[in-house]
Amino acid sequence: MRCRVHPELSKKKKNFILHRTKISGVALRFEADRKSARVILELGQRNEDKRLKAFEILQNYKIVLEEGFPDGLTWEFFHQREDSNKEVCRIYTELTEVDIHRQTDWPDIFNFFIENMIRLETNFLLLRDVLKEELQE
Repeated sequence: MRCRVHPELSKKKKNFILHRTKISGVALRFEADRKSARVILELGQRNEDKRLKAFEILQNYKIVLEEGFPDGLTWEFFHQREDSNKEVCRIYTELTEVDIHRQTDWPDIFNFFIENMIRLETNFLLLRDVLKEELQE
């Protein structure tokens, strides 16, 4: 419902690209638990060299990717996903002191998700072709 009333999302057929980034192993994700909520650009290529190369390429364009994020983004070189034990690199922004199980936190969490995913997706799309091209080299 929140996406339907948001000016930037109301006319879009799909609200966010998420895993349809057109680059294998690169996904945009939402994540929330009992302590925080995160909007994430995740690099999950199985080939470690390729995953680390993608992270390095994005670091070279850090200024572009962090545009509009006043406190920048958190760059996590190594993260092991709890749901799959998969090793990934993550670049994310986080809202702390919220609990997805506490209904009174939902408006703050959903507003955080929408505003930050729009920003992260917009910035990522500026770099997508460069990242795709450099990963093929």
